[in-house]
Amino acid sequence: MNDHPAAAATAFWTRARRHLLNYGGEFVPFVPVRAEGAFLYDADGRRVLDFTSGQMSAILGHSHPEIVATVRDAVGRLDHLFSSMLSEPVVDLAEALAELVPDLPRVMLLSTGGEANEAAIRLAKLVTGKWEIVGFTRSWHGMTAGSAAATYKAGRRGIGPLAPGSFGIPAPNPYRPRFAGMSWQQELDDAFELLDRQSTGNLAAFIAEPILSSGGVLDLPPGYLAALQAHCRARGMLLILDEAQTGIGRTGQMFAFERDGVVPDILTLSKTLGAGLPLSAIMTNDIIAGEAEERDFLFYTTHVNDPLPAAVGRKVVEIVIRDELAGRAQTMGTRLAAGLRGLQQRHGCIGDVRGRGLLLGVEFTAAGGRTAAAISDAVTDMALTLGLSANIVRAGASDGTMRIAPPLTVSEAEIDLGVELLDAAISRVVPKS
Repeated sequence: MNDHPAAAATAFWTRARRHLLNYGGEFVPFVPVRAEGAFLYDADGRRVLDFTSGQMSAILGHSHPEIVATVRDAVGRLDHLFSSMLSEPVVDLAEALAELVPDLPRVMLLSTGGEANEAAIRLAKLVTGKWEIVGFTRSWHGMTAGSAAATYKAGRRGIGPLAPGSFGIPAPNPYRPRFAGMSWQQELDDAFELLDRQSTGNLAAFIAEPILSSGGVLDLPPGYLAALQAHCRARGMLLILDEAQTGIGRTGQMFAFERDGVVPDILTLSKTLGAGLPLSAIMTNDIIAGEAEERDFLFYTTHVNDPLPAAVGRKVVEIVIRDELAGRAQTMGTRLAAGLRGLQQRHGCIGDVRGRGLLLGVEFTAAGGRTAAAISDAVTDMALTLGLSANIVRAGASDGTMRIAPPLTVSEAEIDLGVELLDAAISRVVPKS
């Protein structure tokens, strides 16, 4: 038997461990060399079903032919410009986004979600003249200074003081309520009462994910965003919604906030907007944009409004609308949720299945002397061994919740295969007595 593949793998990991800086968690012991649709393939031809859309981003699957063609054309035509130069792809994407959210017609394009949230927080502080930022205590908004200060899921230790004026409140969790018998409205009202006592009178903005993905796939209940916005308006705060993972069709609507009839003051998009390529956006209204210009808003970066990623983003939006992928996410999400609830009926270690569209969470419970987090991690590892990549939550307080977010282009057969592989993984990790 030829042992060359094993030797090559050993050499690869030796090089990787010698030269790469660890940046959170452990590297996955699967090395893809190509990807197509919902599958990843390694050098030996082994395939793995990608149920996290890469880093929750590749909503069109991998190597989508129209995205490949767009990248090839754009990189040979117009890739990068001086940051004060504009181009047709940038204006095209800004216009397309404004058509989707007419109340937020002013757009700036950036590279990552953390960068977009950084810009949103800076914008909110500037136009309000205040500096206190509030978020959820299980949130994830990014790793840059302001975004990290608003991130409570993980990464707050060992780096000294974060931005002053950072406050967190709990998000509602019907499966594990903080106080039995208390409504989410009462919990929200109480949280703002506590904020008022701690604030110096400088509350600038609240930044929120409509579904706290890294925080355990906590879907804010209907009415919550409207109540949150009312609290913000009563205090002169802006509402920033971070739709990095929920935007561009994943939840069954183009944006998750549409379900609630609420339009934020500032909207940030990333991950799904580039369908796997580094692209993000910040959107706001004319009043805030005008005030920012008067106060000399500055967020001048190397890749602001770059034409290459903008061309890709425009194509992504076009495909999602043309192919009605938001509706497809709802249909496929219903099928996936039914399959996961079937697993819940068969496996006592599954406590809850929740989410919207094709962003779903499976929360494990302690079993057989093992914690929920230990079971979730073991199931994740076993699933990968069996050919399924799921659950990219490893750090912080995920409480044993596995995230599942296939591409919006996933087929019924791929949904069923994913459920089958997850079933097998759970059966091996937690055998039925």
